[in-house]
Amino acid sequence: MSIAPVAANAADGDPFRISGNVQLDGAPLEGVVLVIDGPGGTQEVETDANGQWRVSVPEKNAEYTVTLDEETLPEGIAVVDPDDDSPNEKEVTVGPGGRVTVNFFIGEGTRNTTSLLDQVVQRTVQGISFGLMLGLAAVGLSLVFGTTGISNFAHGEMVTFGAVAAAFLAGSIGTLALPLWVVIPVAIVLSGVFGYVLDVILWRPLRRKRVGVVQLMIVSIGLSLALRYIYQFFIGGGTIQLPYASSEKIPLFGIVQLSVIDMASLAISIVVIVAFAIWLTYSRIGKATRAISDNPSLAAASGIDVDYVVRIVWIVGGALAGLAGILYAYFRPGIKWDMGAQILLLMFAAVTLGGLGTAFGALIGAIIVGLLVEVSGLWIPQDLRYAGALVVLIVILLFRPQGILGRRERIG
Repeated sequence: MSIAPVAANAADGDPFRISGNVQLDGAPLEGVVLVIDGPGGTQEVETDANGQWRVSVPEKNAEYTVTLDEETLPEGIAVVDPDDDSPNEKEVTVGPGGRVTVNFFIGEGTRNTTSLLDQVVQRTVQGISFGLMLGLAAVGLSLVFGTTGISNFAHGEMVTFGAVAAAFLAGSIGTLALPLWVVIPVAIVLSGVFGYVLDVILWRPLRRKRVGVVQLMIVSIGLSLALRYIYQFFIGGGTIQLPYASSEKIPLFGIVQLSVIDMASLAISIVVIVAFAIWLTYSRIGKATRAISDNPSLAAASGIDVDYVVRIVWIVGGALAGLAGILYAYFRPGIKWDMGAQILLLMFAAVTLGGLGTAFGALIGAIIVGLLVEVSGLWIPQDLRYAGALVVLIVILLFRPQGILGRRERIG
């Protein structure tokens, strides 16, 4: 491989760029597919008639992974590098000049092929991890809808808040540099306080004025936009990394590799979800929450303090959203001002698929959506994988409009 930064700096307003050539004995190879993954998401590009390719990326001084799809090379041709176990995958950094060139050694050889089964297993593990993270956020969204009737479009910004709070505490932004084992719980607590503050200063006064659900939804959209651009003002438009975001992957089985952070995220998600399920099922507040979700008027007539329970729901929902934001910052990886908005539709898809207002349904829906998003990437372009999950949602709702665990009388 040859990696050569371009000397000239990118002009102001000109995008940062990764480019390269794919040639065999000096002859250009057209139609070879390369996948570039890093800050800003995943991009796919093909070489042109001259064997050249280029993509614009959002950041310099950032790491990107460039993968050449050997299936798109001519028969009997492969990426060859005896000193590299994965010669078709390169890690590059866009330097201060804003340009970097990546070339692969192409020649006759044996390709590194991965069976479809191995790819499905790897994507399934990634889908479960993504689904559990998405479930933490979707459960809070579902609880709020079930107890208040609010379709909270600002829930994505509550997810972002947790990640931004963790970045401040860990020193990725600002001067603090607390250890990670302190950062995560403190950021979760701050996220719960954030949910409480939003309820006290905004949602509770609106509820007491008996504002309609449509107006509340419009308010949540406005709040979402305001919070999003407040985040951008304070942290900028770039991507911020939390500590250990680039930790080394550990081979587990087959081609599945997870870092210590990945495994810790899975464990934390499972433990928190189990604890939440126990709280919702057996605790007094949890039972009251389910009662209000089923019938608020009857719950109030039974002596349940609805305002108090709703306040707890906002705190729990904010805390779960904050934890989801931290885990998503490691899954992406990176923190951006609009990261929560990027998965907002997936959260709504999970809630709708599982059943409106049902927390357990939201969790099941999130896992299904997470698996669909990751596994479908084997057959559809990366840019369309979120759309694929939403299409499946529509198809399922055509046959079961109330969702998986929802009740038909909740619809309409």
